[in-house]
Amino acid sequence: MARVSAIVPAYNAAHYLPTSIKSVMDQTYTDWELVIVDDGSTDGTRELVASYAAQLGDKLRYVYQPNKGLPAARNTGIRNASGELMALLDADDIWLPARLERSVAAMDVDPAIGIVHGRFERVNVEGSPVGQTQPVFPLKYMSGMIADHLYTRRIHLACATVTFRKACIEKAGWFDETMRATEDRDLWFRIARFYKVAFVDEIIARYRVSAGSMSSDTARMLTWQTYFVEKHYKSGACGPLKRMEALSSIYRERGDDLFRKARMDEAISVYSKAALYNPLKIANLYMLTKALAVGFRNRVASGKRSANLP
Repeated sequence: MARVSAIVPAYNAAHYLPTSIKSVMDQTYTDWELVIVDDGSTDGTRELVASYAAQLGDKLRYVYQPNKGLPAARNTGIRNASGELMALLDADDIWLPARLERSVAAMDVDPAIGIVHGRFERVNVEGSPVGQTQPVFPLKYMSGMIADHLYTRRIHLACATVTFRKACIEKAGWFDETMRATEDRDLWFRIARFYKVAFVDEIIARYRVSAGSMSSDTARMLTWQTYFVEKHYKSGACGPLKRMEALSSIYRERGDDLFRKARMDEAISVYSKAALYNPLKIANLYMLTKALAVGFRNRVASGKRSANLP
């Protein structure tokens, strides 16, 4: 029985899957098994995985299920895993060779640690780096008992870097299969309420960014982000002040996205909500003022162009 189970949910990702599988095979830490959950793919995923059977032998487990969505596929992978530690890897993402070695070493420091995560690098569909590696958060938010920081969005954990103890599921519960986004934060929050979180301060994975990815659907993400906040507020896990801080962070992030896309009227509306939920946060007021100024300047410029038309 392997100590680490690499959980790879796959839905019509046969184009990327060989790269992901190879990144598992290239790990410097070798006590692993690979559990691939085919979530109703129609693109030849089954045949692709079968081509690795002779090479990987009993280190490979393939599970097929009708399409149920990402949270259900991850749960199926965990149920079929024999390892003590669960390491997540989406079918289009990539592990760097020392990913498991660093994660397991960090986990072994303290039995009270339930989750280990690390830094990641964003890459495009071709696998080339794009932009900064990830948002930069103060290190004090990255490790320890950080459930509040996860709830209020002071920290984000990238799934491709996350390893957690399977035993945590017994205490915190499984991925919420009713959620269609933010289900990962939801589980990390529940685990972090009972266990410490450790951080590997180096890039250990590559996260692939594509135009059609679920995270690019900002309206959908907003729906489930607010659902997550209200879910745990109603359960009593978080109080009203934390709820307001969390909602403020959600709307600030949405506003930043709209601001980058030069959709100023929408950005102003969303920044206003962020400031309403947390008026004491200077960044909220600053970005609202900035969006108002840019919007006003744009309207003035547009008016001048209209006045000069024949």
